[in-house]
Order: sequence, then C-alpha cells, then structure tokens
Amino acid sequence: MNSMEHSTMNDSFHSSFSPTDSKLSADGPIVLPALLLCDFGHLDDEISRLEAAGAKAMHLDVMDGLFVPQLTYGLVVVEAIRRAATVPIEVHMMVERPDDSAIQYAKAGADIVTLHIEGLAKTEETLAAIEATGSQAHLAISPDTPVSHVEPFLDSCSGVLVMSVEPGFGGQAFQSSAIEKIQKLQEIRTSTGRNFHIGVDGGISTKTIASVAHAGADLIVAGSAILRQTDYADALRELEDLARKSKG
Repeated sequence: MNSMEHSTMNDSFHSSFSPTDSKLSADGPIVLPALLLCDFGHLDDEISRLEAAGAKAMHLDVMDGLFVPQLTYGLVVVEAIRRAATVPIEVHMMVERPDDSAIQYAKAGADIVTLHIEGLAKTEETLAAIEATGSQAHLAISPDTPVSHVEPFLDSCSGVLVMSVEPGFGGQAFQSSAIEKIQKLQEIRTSTGRNFHIGVDGGISTKTIASVAHAGADLIVAGSAILRQTDYADALRELEDLARKSKG
C-alpha cells in the first residue's frame, strides 16, 4: 500500500469515528472487543470473525511491562492489525513516557490513541500532536485517579477512558466507583455542551454493561465477555442490546 492509499484509508476511518458522526450517535453505545485475548496465531481470522460478528471498532492494549506489570505487543502488531481490520481501532497505551511514542501509533493508523494521564509529562503538547495526524487523542484514568485530573484537558482531547479495574492485571472484578466517574463526565459533557467520548474498560460483562451505559459511557471495551465465548456475534449482540436498552 503506498502512502497516499494509506492516508486516504485513514481519513475514511477517522471520519467514520468522529464524535459528531451521525451514524455512531444513532447506534448508541458501542462495544469494542479487546483483542488481547484473541488467537494471535490466527490474527486475520480473528479480526474477520469479529467484524462479521458486527464489531464497529476494536481495542488494542499496548503494555510495556513497566507502567503495568504485563508485557503485550507494540507497533509492529498494531500495524498488522491496522492492515487486517476495516473498522476503526483504539490503541490503549499503558506505557511509561507515552509522550515519546504516542505519535508513532497515530501514524501507524490508530484511529484513537488513548494515553494515561498518570504517565504524561507534556499532556497538551502530546494530545495536540496526536490530533494533528487526524487520529483522536483520548485520556485514560486509573481507578485511583479522580476525574478532576483530566478536566483541564477536556478541550484538548476527544474522549476519556475510565478504567474500572487496575490497568495491566487480568481477572479483576469490576469496580463500581467507575460508575460515579462516568456520571461525573456525563454531567460535564451535558452542562458544558462538549462532545467528547466517554469510554470504560475492565470487568465488562452482561452483569455490568447496563450500569455503565446508563451512566453515560458510549465506548465500552469488553474482553472475555466476547473473546471467551463460542459465538462472537451472539455475545456482542447481547452486550450492545443490554447497553442500548439501559439508555432507553
């Protein structure tokens, strides 16, 4: 693929995932399968299965083994997923010094680059650099981080991801304190007329998804609730149905 084709393809993805996109708004909350649990030995097949199941976007967890204990994958794998996927992708960076590497993931084709506020040193500058590529820059907050830490930057980013578990640890229970944070962000979004996304990641299941959607989350990340199920389509459909019914 030449650079012009890559640019055109990315422009299409970025446009389709704009916070003002009418189709996304009409769809209501959407569920992003987290690819961390997929079969990486058959990556193309897994992405095809998820897209056929109705996934409208996908979530990629980049962990460096330093900011969080777990080490996952990096730029090369993200580039491979970008080539295989036809839907937007969110890259959730759980790394030390994300200011230094975030722009590489944006240029690699990430439609959303999500950075932890706890690890940023040059927040305004880094967010602006990501947005300048045509990607969206989102901020993430860990369970112990209050919403007030991202409030000064809500005009500089396109969304906030609320972690409902500690980043980098598997098998954790959903922390209900995340609901209060989502509600707070929703209140800010409504009262100020801002149009940023509210995401949530961690412990999402058929038992928890309605509560986060009702609180205001519109980008909901789910891992085992989809990837550990036999039928991806049934699992995804059930989750999104529960989320949308909670909004009604």
